[in-house]
Amino acid sequence: KGEGKVKGKDLISIKDLAREEIEEILDRTGEIKKAHRKGNKPLPLKGKFLALLFEKPSLRTRISFEMGMKQLGGDSLYLSPNEVQLSKREAVKDVAKVLSRYVDGIMARVFAHKTIVELAETADVPVINGLSDLLHPCQVLSDLYTILEKRGSLDNLKAAFIGDGNNVANSWIYAAAKLKINLIIATPEGYEPDKDILAEAGDNVKSIHDPEEAVKEAEVIYTDTWTSMGQEEETEKRERIFSPYQVNEDLLKKAEPDCLVMHCLPAHRGKEITDAVMDGPHSVVFDQAENRMHVQKAILALLIGSQGKVTKIQY
Repeated sequence: KGEGKVKGKDLISIKDLAREEIEEILDRTGEIKKAHRKGNKPLPLKGKFLALLFEKPSLRTRISFEMGMKQLGGDSLYLSPNEVQLSKREAVKDVAKVLSRYVDGIMARVFAHKTIVELAETADVPVINGLSDLLHPCQVLSDLYTILEKRGSLDNLKAAFIGDGNNVANSWIYAAAKLKINLIIATPEGYEPDKDILAEAGDNVKSIHDPEEAVKEAEVIYTDTWTSMGQEEETEKRERIFSPYQVNEDLLKKAEPDCLVMHCLPAHRGKEITDAVMDGPHSVVFDQAENRMHVQKAILALLIGSQGKVTKIQY
């Protein structure tokens, strides 16, 4: 599955995508969003069904995939953590084989990354990584589209990721490597992104500990929650350690004057980001949230539309 491609079988990691495939997703997103805004109704997923397999709850992931399928003519089925209980009630490979008999694709939002890998290895239909503890590719593809929409280009972009070196940061590293984005990640010591993923990145990706240094000349400042699902017992400790990494008005002043501020949500206002910044003129947080749906639609159209082949959408 390391060779999994958008027009092939699965979308597990941005690492698997060529630059041209990332650009194809972004181009298709623009076409689909334009059609949506005009009220046009292309239906490349008519008759297609997507299983939504959740170990972790989510607002945006569930709604964006459900609405994305419906808006393109398909439908979806939500499977809650209690219903399936991956690896507990039923083996992952058995779930993958059964679902492959029922649906045209599987979106899974899981804890362990090995779960998504096993689903992809076993399923006979495309598998989309809706989030794992290691990676969050759909989120970062949506982020890239939002920046492209606002800035007009991703060329020579300088982005700063401030906070925890989590699954979003890991996927941002892969994206930066593919698109030659200058990315600086600022984390407390001991909370850096995955060391193996960092080792695969080029010279344009750096991991440091000083948030003020990271945002110098930054055109994008990105942050995320300091405590992810499954880390709730660490909340108090993390809040103490991460407090110097808050994205606030003082930090924003050290970036480019027209800098974009991004957060993948849910946000803990007053913790990793202040109200003044999140609701301020630099924030594109809710554009990001909307674009999750449009990017998801592009991915679905490419993966399961017309038997997995790229479909030409008429406007």
